[in-house]
Amino acid sequence: MIDRGPGMRLIKSAPQMPGRGHLKPESSFRVTPRSEAVRPPVSIFGFLKKSGSAEDAAQSPAEATAKAPAPAAPEDKRPSWKDRLRAGLSRTRATLSTPVGDLFRRTRIDEALFEELESTLLMADCGVDATQFLLAELRTRVRRDKLESGEQLRGALAEALTALLAPLERPLDLSSAKPFIIMIAGVNGSGKTTSIGKLAHHFQAQGKSVLLAAGDTFRAAAREQLVEWGRRNDVTVIAQDGGDPAAVIFDAIQAAKARGIDVVLADTAGRLPTQLHLMEEIAKVRRVIAKADPTGPHEVLLVLDANIGQNALAQVKAFDAAAGVSGLIVTKLDGTAKGGVLAAIARQQPKALRYIGVGEAIDDLQPFKAAEFVAALLGTDGNE
Repeated sequence: MIDRGPGMRLIKSAPQMPGRGHLKPESSFRVTPRSEAVRPPVSIFGFLKKSGSAEDAAQSPAEATAKAPAPAAPEDKRPSWKDRLRAGLSRTRATLSTPVGDLFRRTRIDEALFEELESTLLMADCGVDATQFLLAELRTRVRRDKLESGEQLRGALAEALTALLAPLERPLDLSSAKPFIIMIAGVNGSGKTTSIGKLAHHFQAQGKSVLLAAGDTFRAAAREQLVEWGRRNDVTVIAQDGGDPAAVIFDAIQAAKARGIDVVLADTAGRLPTQLHLMEEIAKVRRVIAKADPTGPHEVLLVLDANIGQNALAQVKAFDAAAGVSGLIVTKLDGTAKGGVLAAIARQQPKALRYIGVGEAIDDLQPFKAAEFVAALLGTDGNE
């Protein structure tokens, strides 16, 4: 046990770390007024099963045996990431094609086609700036390359959009520090805590050890939600029932250093950019992280819900001013027709787009790749 002053303590619960103090077994998750490291001895394999759910995990061995498929029946392969990305972007792709169904099938490029394309890009929430930029690029290419058909115009649009989004494609490099401290921010309901759980799984697949810090001490279910993700991924969670979120994250960083953890994912409370006192608090969290590790935080990720469209720009600006955003995660692209907002971000707030999410599965959060995204968006990947 490491005391950190009144009301704060860290209980070492990882059985593989001998000599780090008294080991206190955890038979269940408990809410206490002190910081705890919760690491239940639950295997991850049940969670990774394709049909795994809370109900499946709770069923008896007899029920599991009865429901198990016959050994001779092969399991269906899960769709690839490209297939899932294409399916997730279907609503935005429909916006880019349904209103003007024959847009790219025309045999002649004229001003009417450009006007319809302008309306389509705006409906996909590309924004006025990005839309005008793309149209100017297309007009230049039509004159320079003597394009004549709608299909040629679609190819030119794919190239222009890929070039616009390419600067956002900057994969996250975890090798610069140990522990690599990632601070996660976002508004309520953006998918912040869920993204942390998916990131933990993603980093584990790269062979990294992960520790989670439950810094959202305001929302009633936030701690329990993060603890559940820790259980599913079999990683330690440093948590506290109420209190100062900065102190929880400070304890988590100290624990990560003592245990040789590779990555610390620090959750923070969801807040609106208009809540100035909460925005000041997130700035305080960043300062406390810098005290725990003078080089940290090494990444500040802002989680954006794709459904908000152009409002994403205001969120990036506000959180960047308060916490110094270095990267973005855009979630819920499968539930919106506003995937064009990435073009608006590229033009007005060109932060590194680290990851995009197109589903609820644990591996439906993947690094952003511009060419792959555009091909799925415009249907130029040969699957249409």
